[in-house]
Parts: sequence; C-alpha cells; structure tokens
Amino acid sequence: MTPNPDTDLHPIRLEPVYFELDSTTLRPEFRDTLTQLADDLRQRPQAKVSITGHTCALGTTEYNLALGQRRASVVRDYLRRLGVEPSRLSTLSYGEERPLSASELEKNRRAEFQASGGYLN
Repeated sequence: MTPNPDTDLHPIRLEPVYFELDSTTLRPEFRDTLTQLADDLRQRPQAKVSITGHTCALGTTEYNLALGQRRASVVRDYLRRLGVEPSRLSTLSYGEERPLSASELEKNRRAEFQASGGYLN
C-alpha cells in the first residue's frame, strides 16, 4: 500500500464566505478564510473544490442565479490569485434555491465549498 502524504496534514476547513445584500465584493473578514483554504489546497495536489454561490430570496430567480454565479466566480478568482490551479476549482450557482435560514436572510448570501480528493474535513 502506498503511503498517502495527505494524511499527515490537518483536515481542510470548508467554512462559508458571506456577502452583503446584492454584492459580490469579498468582505475583508473572509480573506483569511480563503487564504487558509488556498494554503491547504496547495499542500494537497489531489484535492479539488466546487464553489457554490447562494443568495437570499430578494430579487428574481433569474437575477439570483446570476448573482450566485458571480459570487462563486469571485471566490474562485481570489483562490486562483492565491496560487490554486484553475483546473482544481469549479463553480455553480444555486441562487435562492438552498437557503440556510428563512428569517435571517444574510445567512443565505454566501459561497460554500465542497472538496474531493486529499485529506478533507
């Protein structure tokens, strides 16, 4: 059995990144989260990440799908600037389809991560 160097590493933390209403601007408090994710991915050449963009229910379904995609793309582009290979990052928008909260709309304005390969959380 071939040893897996990824098992000597801590699990990848896949914390969501939140956005302001109708915004695709990365909030400064989440840049460290993305920097840590990029560091983790650079240490795990087999790992890939799918970035999903989400919105609250304000606005039309079509607009929210586009906004969710722009949010996912902003996160992807930031990770690319931090040295993560583009082939390891994919994006998808769910728009308003998968809310976390019906009453706290700000929790729905987010980008989430799903990872595969490597030693993951």
